[in-house]
Parts: sequence; structure tokens; C-alpha cells
Amino acid sequence: MTAAGNKVQDHYASEGIAARILAALRAAGGSEAGPITPDALAPLDHFHGRGLKATKEMVALLEPLSGERILDIGGGIGGPARWTATHFGCHVTSLDLTPEFCRAAEELNAATGLSDRVRVVEGSATDLPFEDDGFDRAYSENVAMNIDDKRRFYAEALRVLRPGAVFAFSHYGAGPKGEPDYPLPWAAGPSTSFLCSPEETREQVLIAGFEIVIFRDKTEEVLPDLRENRRRLEEHGLPPLGLQTLMGERIGEFQSNAARSADEGRLSVLEALVRKPA
Repeated sequence: MTAAGNKVQDHYASEGIAARILAALRAAGGSEAGPITPDALAPLDHFHGRGLKATKEMVALLEPLSGERILDIGGGIGGPARWTATHFGCHVTSLDLTPEFCRAAEELNAATGLSDRVRVVEGSATDLPFEDDGFDRAYSENVAMNIDDKRRFYAEALRVLRPGAVFAFSHYGAGPKGEPDYPLPWAAGPSTSFLCSPEETREQVLIAGFEIVIFRDKTEEVLPDLRENRRRLEEHGLPPLGLQTLMGERIGEFQSNAARSADEGRLSVLEALVRKPA
């Protein structure tokens, strides 16, 4: 584990994540609380500023098929993996670097009855503990910002995919107008935030060996959502059910900083679908 890797873990780690999430869900539902499902958990386990909406956009790009083996690189506590496995009938392996996230993912898989459909693996995105050509598709949401060696990140994704398979990813990148405001959802400061421009990212993907199917800067598309989330946070505070259960009350500041930085051109939002040559 590198020093940067330790700092990344420290940024995310806390004990009792699953217990807090399940308690918050039951408290919000009261006597009318229904079954624990990936959709019910969605406000709490999709660790992105745009939540389930961002995951749905990613999955629409990926187009998983029933029975396929899907890899989620940097799966966090497993929200997108559980949602994808449930709605598309596929088997998802969720890999994450943070042990506490992996334990929470396993507990939430059990709570939703998905332990046989969602596998949790602790490991590094730049040294994937999987065989070559083993997955039908892969995706990664808001992970690359914590990875310094992005060429290795993309090369490892390529290696574990079968020939002709696709990899979808979306993450924040560098903006044209300087450094963003810290702290951010993925980093307390610049020592664990590795942002690349759209042009640099495209080059890294091609050098890894992928063919580009779709590559775009979608900052302008997502800015309305980021601005609205910032407005709600500043006027009303955190929602009753939200990511503070995972990251604490500091998540409000993190999300406001990300929204403001994107609005001012100091962050970009990148999205791509790339293919391993057949």
C-alpha cells in the first residue's frame, strides 16, 4: 500500500457503515418500512453527487445483459453493483480498496438477499486480482480521481475484459480554469486528487489499448443537477436520508465545493464507453 493509498483509505474509512445505513432506513420508514431493496437503499449507497441518476446513466451506456459477468472497479459499498444485478439479472463483482467499504458491501448484500449475485473483493484498481479475459463488461464511477497511475488503471481494465467487451466510466477531471476547492467528496486535498484533462484522459485510454466508442465532456449536461444540489444544501442542509450516513456531516461541504468548482470551470465531468479489440 502506498502512502497515497493509505490517505485515500483514511478519507473514506469508518466503522459500522452498514449498521448506520440500515438503522437510518428503518428510522425513515417507521412502522411502514418495507423490505430492504437496492432501490430503497439508493439514497444511501450510491456515493456520487447525482446519486442513482448517475448510476442509471452509466448502466444505460454499459447495456449489461442477463447472465453476464460485470466488474465494478471501485464499487464503494456496493450500491451500483446491487442495483445493476437486480435490474439486469447479471452477476457483478464489486472491487474496492477500502476494507470498511468492502465489509459494508457484504453486509448490505446479505440484507438485500444478493450475496449470490454480487461478489465483493478487496483490492486495487491498478493491480486487479482477476484472470485475463474474465469479464463480459466493466464500469467505474467516480474512481479515477484517486488514482495517480491512470495508464495502469486503464490497462488493468483492458486486461480482465474478454476480447470485444466494453468498459464504461465516468469521473471528474481537471477543468480549464485552475484548481478546484478542497475538500471534495474524494479527497481532503490535492495530495490524493489526481485530475486529468479530457485530452489527457483520451490519450491514456488509447495508450492502454482500448478503442473509443463514446468519449465526451458532459460537464454542461450535469451542471443543472450540481447547481440544484448545491442550492438545496445551502438553503435546507442535508436531506433526511443521504450520504451523511456514510461520510458524516462533512459531505455537505464536499458536495458544495464540487458543484461550485464545476460551475466555475475548475472541474470537468468526463464520460466514456471504450472497447477491448476483438
